[in-house]
Formats: sequence, C-alpha cells, structure tokens
Amino acid sequence: MYVAVRRYEGVRDPDEAARITREAFVPIISERPGFVGYYDVDAADGVMVSISVFEHKEAEEESTFKAGEFVAKDLEPFLPNPPQLTGGEVLTYQGGRQDKERQLYKREPGLL
Repeated sequence: MYVAVRRYEGVRDPDEAARITREAFVPIISERPGFVGYYDVDAADGVMVSISVFEHKEAEEESTFKAGEFVAKDLEPFLPNPPQLTGGEVLTYQGGRQDKERQLYKREPGLL
C-alpha cells in the first residue's frame, strides 16, 4: 500500500473545504483502481491534512497530481498556500473492525 499525505496551512474554512472535497474530489479518486481510502483532517489553527491510501504506487502518484489540479481549480480560496507533500510505501498496517457497508464520515459543523 502507498499513502499520500498533504498538509495545508492557512486554511480559511476547513468545513467548506471538506464539503467541496467530499462532493467533487472523493468521487474522482475513489473510482481509481487500487483506491483504499481518503481522509480529511482538521488539525486546528488553520491546518488541514489530507491522506489518500492506494494499493499501488502509480495510483498514489496520480492522486497527488489530481489533488494539485483540484485544489488549484476548486479550493484555492480556502487553501491559499501550496501543501507540504509526503508520500511513500506503508510499512506497517493494522486495520480495525469494519462495517460491511462503507460509510462516508462527515463531521458535524462546529465540532472539534
């Protein structure tokens, strides 16, 4: 498995950025071969982190390219600074119990 981690600083509205990402970006990358998961994290103080997980390196690299295009086109008002990018192969993984149906987690606005 391969992971792409993007750290954004200076985020102006994390809830709105996450909403747009859920509605427009997640459907694009979740259809890619080898897609495992995607997470948006509100790290507080104007920082967001996104994590994409794929079975193959090529898909992880493509997701980073697609994310760059998406942010430039759709999220620039909310994520004004370029992200710090980190990616690589997963060395250790332990999954927890999962529901039979995948569910999209959505944080309630105003909760931290």
